[in-house]
Amino acid sequence: MSSVVSTSIVSGAQVPEVTYHMGSVHVDCSGLGLTAPPPDLPATTRSLLLLNNRLSSLPGGAFANLSGLQRLDLSNNFLDRLPRAAFGDLANLTELQLRNNSLRALDAALLRPLPRLRHLDLSLNGLSRLPPGLFDGLPALRSLSLRANRLQSLDRRTFEPLAGLQLLQVADNPWECDCHLRDFKRWLEWFSYRGGRLDQLACTLPKELRGKDMRMVPMEMFNYCSQLEDQNSSAGQEVPGPPCTKASPEPAKPKPGPEPEPEPSTACPQKQRPRPVSVRRAIGTVIIAGVVCGVVCVMMVVAAAYGCIYASLMAKYHRELKKRQPLMGDPEGEHEDQKQISSVA
Repeated sequence: MSSVVSTSIVSGAQVPEVTYHMGSVHVDCSGLGLTAPPPDLPATTRSLLLLNNRLSSLPGGAFANLSGLQRLDLSNNFLDRLPRAAFGDLANLTELQLRNNSLRALDAALLRPLPRLRHLDLSLNGLSRLPPGLFDGLPALRSLSLRANRLQSLDRRTFEPLAGLQLLQVADNPWECDCHLRDFKRWLEWFSYRGGRLDQLACTLPKELRGKDMRMVPMEMFNYCSQLEDQNSSAGQEVPGPPCTKASPEPAKPKPGPEPEPEPSTACPQKQRPRPVSVRRAIGTVIIAGVVCGVVCVMMVVAAAYGCIYASLMAKYHRELKKRQPLMGDPEGEHEDQKQISSVA
């Protein structure tokens, strides 16, 4: 049996709409101007809608008595941070909506108490990075939305625990398609290979790739990343010297007496600027290499054909030489023929 308690006015304030259905409770607190989650909600609440309010933070233990909650919608609020244990009591939660808030960063352990979470929406926030381990312990996650944030790159290791992910939305972010996004591109190829769906990952930088989908950029464009890693690793093995300053100290006046030994120079060494990598140059290199390989292949085919023709000509020559040998190289046969002619005469 189900019953509905509609929104009404009590003492000049609106109260939430509570719906009872088959022993479970659905609470709708949308658009009530709340600055904090309502207290004393029924323990059997399965769905709680808090969208379109004025929530800027979640106090500790806001959902302490809602262990059976399955759906929580906090969209269209002013949340700028979430405490580490904000969802610590929601082990049965399957859907979490945090769309259109003011989140700038997330704690790495924020989602770990939610092992049954299937749908997560973090779109339309101000996230510039995702901490490593954010999605650890979410084996049931099926859809994830990161649209319209400030993400420029993503770490492949952050997404590797999401073995069951089916839908990933990452559009409308200022993606920089450089070495920092190379490993994530490889993860995307694996994600697409196993049937995962991705909306779009359009590059913003470099300008040569602006507007192009990252999945369409060939991996050969990132070959220079290995060279940069080798250079960084070799530079990291150098023995650090004494700290140097830009302003060189004034030379001390010489004192009378024997000349002092020269002191080692502490001037800052001239650092070589890294040479910018041109995407057009990389494309040109790939094209030139392909043309050279094609010319070499054509030359090899021509050489093989020439060898076959030469071999056939030599074989024909030897056959004709064997046919002519009895006529040209048998003197005894000519002597017998002369005897026969003389006897007849």
